[in-house]
Amino acid sequence: MCGIAGLIHRGKSSDVGNELQLMLQALKHRGPDSTGYALYADNDGENFIMRFKVGENVGEGSTSVNEDDSVYDKRKELVDQMLKNLNATVVKEEKLTPYSYRYEMKYDQDLMEFSKKIESIESVEILSIGKSLELIKDLGDAQAVSERYDLGKVKGTHGIGHARMATESGVDIKSAHPFWGYPFSDVSVVHNGQLTNYWNNRRVLENKGMRFMSECDSELIAVYLAEKMRNGASLEEGMKDSLSGLDGVFTYFVATKDSLGMAKDTMAAKPLVLYESDDLVAMGSEEIAIRSILPHEIDTYDPFDGEVKVWQI
Repeated sequence: MCGIAGLIHRGKSSDVGNELQLMLQALKHRGPDSTGYALYADNDGENFIMRFKVGENVGEGSTSVNEDDSVYDKRKELVDQMLKNLNATVVKEEKLTPYSYRYEMKYDQDLMEFSKKIESIESVEILSIGKSLELIKDLGDAQAVSERYDLGKVKGTHGIGHARMATESGVDIKSAHPFWGYPFSDVSVVHNGQLTNYWNNRRVLENKGMRFMSECDSELIAVYLAEKMRNGASLEEGMKDSLSGLDGVFTYFVATKDSLGMAKDTMAAKPLVLYESDDLVAMGSEEIAIRSILPHEIDTYDPFDGEVKVWQI
């Protein structure tokens, strides 16, 4: 099931956090287990934003083990020490929940090695690194997650999001979408569908040194694209390759610091409705998501099978 939504304002900034929340809440019936946002916000563009977690949300339906807040604090202290060892300078830090943090930092070395060092700490996972990307995911519906992380105030140009019904993996944060396009800053992916060659592709990519943090088949798309880009492919080239490299039925969105893209498999079994004007592109698993932010009369269409489209800010 699951529901995905995305939008991009071309040439201006908007209340992207509130808009995406409305779109995802309209798709709540497609996935009540967790909600995730990848928002491209109006940050200063100088510092990296790192969002990371040191534990899991232990909510209804979660299979996570409850941990004392002191355990989270100790892991956070280990992250801070590792950042010092890596010569990363933290400019600002925010504790968002007992298990989730947002750091603004200065860093000018290799992000892959950086990420591996940070995630070598037990139970620590980087959700995203970017200069505009703000990736947030947690248990609960779109409104609950938005309120928990105060996303209604986020202004920016574009974003993608996901309402998840857990079918292939557990109800936890690490299995929720979006997935960060590790090790690239500002790259995120959401997906609706099922990949049938997940394990074969995963083994190949792991042998090439790529990283997986969950057993969710959707994470494969982010890792697949990251490996293509790591070897010189453009984002659009990697997306087109995915139509033959990934087996199954899927529709996915991918976002970068200045673009939004969609890809639909050759069977076109997963729904997608798209609205496009000179100023705005909005898309979702159902038209109701688009109508939540554009209540007036609009023309929408369904992309073709095997189609890849990319829009720039």
